[in-house]
Amino acid sequence: MLAGVLRAIGHSVPADGLAALRFWGQTGERPGAWIAAADPVHLEARLDHLCLYALRGDDISRTDLRDLFDYLQKTLGDDERYAFARIGHLGYLRGQEPIATAAVSPDVVDGCAPDEFMPAGDDAVTHDQLLSEAQMALHDHEVNQRRAADGRRSVNSIWFWGGGTAPEIDARPIPPLFAHDPLLRGYWNSRTGIVDSWKGNFDEALSNAPDGFVAVVPDEPDYSRPEAMATCLENLRVVLKRGDLRALTLLFRDGLKIDVDKKDAFRFWRKVSPLLMEAGNNA
Repeated sequence: MLAGVLRAIGHSVPADGLAALRFWGQTGERPGAWIAAADPVHLEARLDHLCLYALRGDDISRTDLRDLFDYLQKTLGDDERYAFARIGHLGYLRGQEPIATAAVSPDVVDGCAPDEFMPAGDDAVTHDQLLSEAQMALHDHEVNQRRAADGRRSVNSIWFWGGGTAPEIDARPIPPLFAHDPLLRGYWNSRTGIVDSWKGNFDEALSNAPDGFVAVVPDEPDYSRPEAMATCLENLRVVLKRGDLRALTLLFRDGLKIDVDKKDAFRFWRKVSPLLMEAGNNA
């Protein structure tokens, strides 16, 4: 989502340091050390490959996450090398020396084989060793025993991604952001942009930023239901019809991008995309 948003507003996508940006957006403090995201995942063995499942939100409680990261720090943490930390519902790895990490979050890999997304080659040796140690530490942890008894996926691996250091503050023109997403908030902090939380509707965002804004609807169960998405889209349709906005760029988490402007309302001869029809019928 960060890459799509930045391309849409004409900003370059950071090559590394995404975890540091996420930390910055989550805590409001710019980290001074090398840092990587350390997100809990489940690896499922298939006939000829592994399949990765991201664990987020309701998939894992903060209590379980705290217990797991406390254990990782106790068994693998070393002030001279690595330190594991949990902040809220997110995990991090701080390193005295950088290591190779994946470039994308587990949300991108969810439901896929992870191999092609993982670091490879000689630079990946330290990553692979740490990953193996983390997997062994998690294998018989009591949290996973409870999860197995409840029929839930175990936290049997950690996905290290976005390793790097936070960029220096570089003030650049950027529209206001209304979002809870810590990664986007971190990037906006690095550009000294205006950041506020998502208030639940686009009218309020428009009243605070009449010249344009970026708004990110939370990726939460309340907004993943078809009727919730329909409400958001209807809100945008009304705002566009009133003339409060000249144009919209809609980005969806599955990669779909839609550009709309006020003149599109008069193009009555255009048919609805079969892709959208299919999505609507499936909903």
